[in-house]
Amino acid sequence: MLDLFGKIDEFFKNIMIDIIKDNLSAMLLDINEKVGTVVGEVGKTPSSWNSEVFAFIKSINENVVLPIAVIILTAICCIELIQVVMQKNSMHDTDTFEFFKYIIKMWIAVWLVSHAFEFSMAVFDVAQEMVGKAAGVVGSSANIAPGDFDAMVDALKEKSVGTLIGISLETGLVKISLTILSVLITVILYGRMIEIYIYCSVAAIPFATLGNREWGSIGTNYIKSLFALGLQGLFILIFFGIYAVLVKTVNFTDIHVSILKVLAYGMILGVMMMKSGSIAKAILNSH
Repeated sequence: MLDLFGKIDEFFKNIMIDIIKDNLSAMLLDINEKVGTVVGEVGKTPSSWNSEVFAFIKSINENVVLPIAVIILTAICCIELIQVVMQKNSMHDTDTFEFFKYIIKMWIAVWLVSHAFEFSMAVFDVAQEMVGKAAGVVGSSANIAPGDFDAMVDALKEKSVGTLIGISLETGLVKISLTILSVLITVILYGRMIEIYIYCSVAAIPFATLGNREWGSIGTNYIKSLFALGLQGLFILIFFGIYAVLVKTVNFTDIHVSILKVLAYGMILGVMMMKSGSIAKAILNSH
């Protein structure tokens, strides 16, 4: 009879240990896959992320935004010409070189507006190069092997069924929390790319203001914001790499403390991912 109860106890222990092991695998080993996903997403340029959306945004820029930018540029050209005339005492002190500079300046402004979309795309080509170089470092440092928590699973065999049930519930809750974190990461990645598309769709308008001293801050801040979006991709990759490395270095001797650490690291990652855009803009003084 005692042997029967022992086998029943061992049976339920094995079930609980399998559940705990599955939860740990989902929590830890999925990080390897997520690192690859993050690297792939942040390393994509707007044209490679979704070709149909890119074509739509480009069409909006050429057919809707560019005509408006031309009107703004025309107004700026008129303002600049009036200022040139006013500065020369209503043309009494005419200086041919001033008009030559005006023509060159306006020609450059027109050229910038007509190629604004290409310039905005070039920013993310540079960002992709940075992310590509960082991806190799993050991928090799954050790799978690299945054997990293085998010793902890073996130690669970000495615990009672009641304790194992509690641990399985803990690991299950943390697994759900990290699944929510995974959804949050996906939302941030997709949201960043949509923000990039929005910025690029109106590229011609801020570029039209670069030729004017008073309005030029609009175009300057726009360019800073483009670079900030590119830099945000690098920060997202760095944050996720730090998270993966921290989880990898957790010493799984005490499963309760270890699980809480993994959950805490996940919450920190979520907060930092949400702040990645503001950090990038703060570094480049963009607003």
